[in-house]
Amino acid sequence: MAKNLLIVESPAKAKTIEGYLGKDFLVKSSYGHIRDLVKGDMAIDIANNFSQTYEVPSDKKQVVAELKKLAKEAEMVWLASDEDREGEAISWHLYETLGLKESKTKRIVFHEITKPAILKAIETPRTIDYNLVHAQQARRVLDRLVGFELSPVLWKKIKPSLSAGRVQSVAVRLIVDREREYTQFNATAAFKVSAQFSTGNAKEVVKAELPQRFEKEADAEKFLQDCIAAKYSVSQLETKPAKRNPAAPFTTSTLQQEASRKLGFSVSRTMQVAQRLYESGKITYMRTDSVNLSETAILAASNEIKSAWGEKYLHTRTYKTKSAGAQEAHEAIRPTYFNAHTISGDSSEERLYELIWKRAIASQMSEAQFEKTTAHISISSRNEHLIAEGEVLKFDGFLTVYLESSDDEEQEDTDNNNMLPPLAIGQDLKLRIMNATERFSRPPARYTEASLVKKLEELGIGRPSTYAPTISTIQNRGYVIKDEKEGKQRAFTAIVLENGAVHKEIKTEITGAEKNKLFPTDIGEVVNDFLVAHFKDIVNFNFTAKVEKEFDEIAQGLQEWTKMLHSFYTPFHQEVEITLETAERANGERLLGLDPVSGKNVYVKVGKYGPLVQIGQIDDEEKPRYASLAKSQSVATITLEDALEQFKLPFQLEDYQEKEVSVGVGRFGPYVKWGEAFISVPKNEDPLSIDKDRAIEIINEKVLADAPVAHFQDLPVTKGTGRFGPFIKWNDFFINVPKAYNFEALSESDIKELISKKIEKEANRYIQQWAAEKIAIENGRWGPFIRFGKEMLKLGKNPATNEKYTQEDLKEISLEEVKKLIEEQIPNAFEVKVKKKAATKTGAATAKKAAPKKAAPKKAATKKVAAKK
Repeated sequence: MAKNLLIVESPAKAKTIEGYLGKDFLVKSSYGHIRDLVKGDMAIDIANNFSQTYEVPSDKKQVVAELKKLAKEAEMVWLASDEDREGEAISWHLYETLGLKESKTKRIVFHEITKPAILKAIETPRTIDYNLVHAQQARRVLDRLVGFELSPVLWKKIKPSLSAGRVQSVAVRLIVDREREYTQFNATAAFKVSAQFSTGNAKEVVKAELPQRFEKEADAEKFLQDCIAAKYSVSQLETKPAKRNPAAPFTTSTLQQEASRKLGFSVSRTMQVAQRLYESGKITYMRTDSVNLSETAILAASNEIKSAWGEKYLHTRTYKTKSAGAQEAHEAIRPTYFNAHTISGDSSEERLYELIWKRAIASQMSEAQFEKTTAHISISSRNEHLIAEGEVLKFDGFLTVYLESSDDEEQEDTDNNNMLPPLAIGQDLKLRIMNATERFSRPPARYTEASLVKKLEELGIGRPSTYAPTISTIQNRGYVIKDEKEGKQRAFTAIVLENGAVHKEIKTEITGAEKNKLFPTDIGEVVNDFLVAHFKDIVNFNFTAKVEKEFDEIAQGLQEWTKMLHSFYTPFHQEVEITLETAERANGERLLGLDPVSGKNVYVKVGKYGPLVQIGQIDDEEKPRYASLAKSQSVATITLEDALEQFKLPFQLEDYQEKEVSVGVGRFGPYVKWGEAFISVPKNEDPLSIDKDRAIEIINEKVLADAPVAHFQDLPVTKGTGRFGPFIKWNDFFINVPKAYNFEALSESDIKELISKKIEKEANRYIQQWAAEKIAIENGRWGPFIRFGKEMLKLGKNPATNEKYTQEDLKEISLEEVKKLIEEQIPNAFEVKVKKKAATKTGAATAKKAAPKKAAPKKAATKKVAAKK
């Protein structure tokens, strides 16, 4: 048995490190966190100074058992989780859960997974840094409290299944605010004047612009008219050197931004790929806000630059991190070995590594040198001057390797790398063409994932480890979608002076097209507005940044973590109680106007199943009429005219093949109904435009798609593509088709294999089943469980043996015993069912009479826990 047990977070990292250490070391993985706060309101005891109760989840019990056994046998246990707060917390949880002793435990950290780094860490161990642990605990506890107390408020005041969070809600607010800036923006037009001149040499062209713009078309036209017979000459000429410096090496934030711009990666994909590169020893730690490089790294980069490009390309420099909370002891993201220009891996790993290598190596290279020339061109008939600018690259420096991209969407009609021909003061120029083009001001750009990360970092909200999960969360919650938007055609005026005459042209351009931008959903806007109205601090940018700063202070030992939590929680909890008592329900309702047919009010709002239009009021004698909004429509922007259009659905068309045909819109979007079949209308197609011929096309396409591709056991097999990818359908089974199969050309043997696997899986799924009671005992991924309706319930221990139920126990268990197990987790589960049936039978009046009094709003539950430390 090895004398030393070294525990890291991931198996990939364990495999890499194991090759660097001798036979005296056994390297094992904890697979991330081995325990977490218990579920429900028993996790945190506020009255007992926020003490916590943790539990080891079922999927980690085997890992913990193995690590405990190995830790007892080892002479020394080395905790080697990541060097950030989360990593420090993992080491502390391992220390506590495994029952380690201080004399037999050492904590080590390293920034890169290389043999020298690992051996150096072994030589310089330390103890667990409890300041970092407390900072992580403070964040975890605070975020649990916010989510646990805010979410029930949203369930009661808006709709069930909503959630809120300290960082995610601020991110949603940024997107909502930006969307409203965008939609409320009124574009203004102005005329931009540009010209092209000839020097006399047919190959030489001088491009110039007028520095100012004309707000009125008449002024722009007059300018061009005045220029018809004008003479042009170079009145002023300036030539001066200019230089450009390389960008700093990557932090987490800048890597996410640049990978989005250059590689098209989402924030979460960037972090997944970077994690793999780090764990395989290719790059340094990828969660960092430092731009610092170690002396060793700078020396290695210098040697590589001199070797590859020569001494004149070398210019070593150190960068200072602007972020106040950054830890300069950490390094920026860089390759572990600078002499490895490329790596072998999958395509995404190779591309991201190349980006990291280029950025890091460029940061230690010479600046690029230019010669910039500015020429002022006088107009004999006007006082204004046209300006021509050009630059010549004299020395490429770092540009030979890398040029940083930008999120700036202001793409002007100029060539930034314009080169000017040789010019002299007093030189006459001949006008080729002059344009005065109408240009419109642009609204603030909607956020991309990358630009949202940049904004969060600028505001001091979140940390390197939180950007990716925050952006994933707000999309998974349905508050924000990443989408594309088709542009609209817009006319603009172009006034042209050419061949001694001025003429006008009306041209068109596409404006407002968006790709991979973040848009708030209707429910996202409703939740945001509710939080802004009732929980100002939670969605306040400065307040959230202040909380992040306090976490940093806890990590540095400058603030006591429980004191910080008390100062946050007390006023927050009061806001929760006041809001539960006083706040009205929120649904984003807007009154659009009157229905011209009925004369009733027309409202738009968010309902239980999404955004809808309502004609009439609930307290009217006649029930209101409802229609769902199309996916492209929004509660915030829909007009009365567009809202009334929705009531044209559903509409009837002529029968087809003796079955009724209608077009409507439902919970999952527009559809064509043919008999009893609902067929989805293709994306971006307006259902109101569908006539009989188009409906028949859609029906026939569906019939063709659903035609059997084979038969198995005399039953048809059909193919389709659904929410979770391609599938085949057989005997009411929907069977996913993995990528290993060629879906477009499934053979009979493929189909037989897929169906046989499904049959075998279903045969092993049920241990016992009581269909009439909607109860079953099933085999799941983590073992047997009880399915009760839509609930999936734990089995617990067999009281007869005080051990887990075996498969044989469960085959013999009675329905009465199962019901008892269900009622332990859902009190009165079956009593409630009886009451509901009774109410149905005896009628509405009896049900109303039997209904219990409305309960007073619950106070937010006090969190109770016994600390296990």
